Amino acid sequence: MSDRTTHWQNVYATKGEAEVSWFQGSPAISLEMIRAASPDQNAAIIDIGGGASRLVDGLLQDGYLDLAVLDLAANALDAARRRIGAAASAVDWIVADATTWQPAKAYDVWHDRAAFHFLTDPRDRAAYVERLRSAVAAGGHVIIATFAPDGPEKCSGLPVQRHDSASLSSELGPEFELIETRSDIHRTPWQATQAFQFSRFFRKV
Repeated sequence: MSDRTTHWQNVYATKGEAEVSWFQGSPAISLEMIRAASPDQNAAIIDIGGGASRLVDGLLQDGYLDLAVLDLAANALDAARRRIGAAASAVDWIVADATTWQPAKAYDVWHDRAAFHFLTDPRDRAAYVERLRSAVAAGGHVIIATFAPDGPEKCSGLPVQRHDSASLSSELGPEFELIETRSDIHRTPWQATQAFQFSRFFRKV
């Protein structure tokens, strides 16, 4: 088990769903951007680093039929499955590291809120983007949310790499066209504020 896996397994073993700083009762911006990217309910959508996030709940409620959630922490995915109940059987739950995972299919939408910014090593970011490119075909969309340049420098005791849409464009490469970007001030369960950015890209080729 990698150090990264151990860290996140420990986080979810010691904290409840609403006891982590990134908790959202309703992931409104992510849902809006996914709907804009792919209103077709047959679209294949993957949530990278989804953990126990409630995004998959909202996508199921929207009627999306081809959903996957990937996370390092099996116990985080187990928490989401228990919360969702019987409908969880319709979701592909993937325990993997996004920097080493080998995608088995293509996705129309790749969503990542607050996973990519933990990749502070350029080699890890390059490995992540390599997997993204193999998983998202031409015509697909990539949505990545990270701490903004004026956001926190650490999260969950770990350093982060803050981004804006320009730095994400540089990481992804010229085949990904920036479609929209949004700023957001996230309020943690203990009422601290964190500056985020959300960027959506279209894969041209």
